[in-house]
Amino acid sequence: MPVRQAPSYIDQYVGRRLKLRRNMLSLSQQNLAEALGVTFRQVQKYENGRNRIGAGRLFELAGILDVEVAFFYEGLIRRPSKDSPDDATLRKLLETRDGVDIARAFLAIDSPAVRRQLIGLARALGQSAS
Repeated sequence: MPVRQAPSYIDQYVGRRLKLRRNMLSLSQQNLAEALGVTFRQVQKYENGRNRIGAGRLFELAGILDVEVAFFYEGLIRRPSKDSPDDATLRKLLETRDGVDIARAFLAIDSPAVRRQLIGLARALGQSAS
């Protein structure tokens, strides 16, 4: 009987991309699970990189989420390295539904001055919450 390998950093990256796309579409894990014919816990395991996503399943997910299979690999580098703090922060932001909403709203602001004011407000709110 073959020994199952633990998911690699690539599996974890693909899982994060899955979560990003699901959040971009405002789909719950339950909705995606139903469309895929699995439990929401299985979707959680895919997104957290605890379970590998097979080629056929990835193709099916791409269809459900209306992306090419390549979407799940965009930005992937061949060898893992330490994320810069900015990369880790951006990844955390985009892995949440609120983060995707904030990014969309921010990009809809045309004025650089208004964007800077919004950044200042967000910083001030972040400091007052600490």
